[in-house]
Amino acid sequence: MPARCKGNPLAGFSLVPRIADVLVWSKPVQRRAGATGQWRGCAMANLGSNLGANAGPTYGLFRRLWLTRFSQPARERPLYRHVLKTPPTRMIELGVGTLGRTERLLSLLRSVSPAVERSYVGLDRFEGRLPVDPPGVTLKQAHQRLHGLAKVQLVPGNIDTSLSKLCNHLGAFDLVLIAADNDPRYLERCWFFIQRITTPRTAIFAESQSGSGGVWASIPKARVDELAAKTVLKRAA
Repeated sequence: MPARCKGNPLAGFSLVPRIADVLVWSKPVQRRAGATGQWRGCAMANLGSNLGANAGPTYGLFRRLWLTRFSQPARERPLYRHVLKTPPTRMIELGVGTLGRTERLLSLLRSVSPAVERSYVGLDRFEGRLPVDPPGVTLKQAHQRLHGLAKVQLVPGNIDTSLSKLCNHLGAFDLVLIAADNDPRYLERCWFFIQRITTPRTAIFAESQSGSGGVWASIPKARVDELAAKTVLKRAA
């Protein structure tokens, strides 16, 4: 390999056939590369570098189609369709669960526009979960799995306490996700703070349990304002 082509030429290389690989290694290209051998070494180094540049899986056309139409659980598909249609730059999640949904969302956004810097805030009990709570991850595991996907801030504790301390410093978000496994008592106290981190252009999705499954539904900003007002009146009473 030429001296100026540094790095492992096979770094990040996938054994799965790709259109890019076929184009690079078609016979006419190979004949031209054989003239000096130098072009081939540089091409392999660049290809390996590009394939390994992004953290997380690469979501091409067919994988995006699978994610938005056929992935499980089906209730999360509207979230993937939304971020493809309107990619957020600032996202907050109340309740991260097992983190699979978060990883897919951030990986999908990174594949769509890898040069865009995105911020993610995740509120969860983490190690503070009770035995009766749904399964989840530890704070350390969440940091490890989300590393490289966005600028990540993870906040352990009950969501109402965390939001009350941080809402004045967080600013407004483009996307707010509220998981169904949050304690309803804590969530009820959150609406006043959610109102302060959202704008009329913020997309707000809340998960509601429905039988053995659940549904992610969009919440209008007017509904958030109404719930926030009820919280204030309840406190005053």
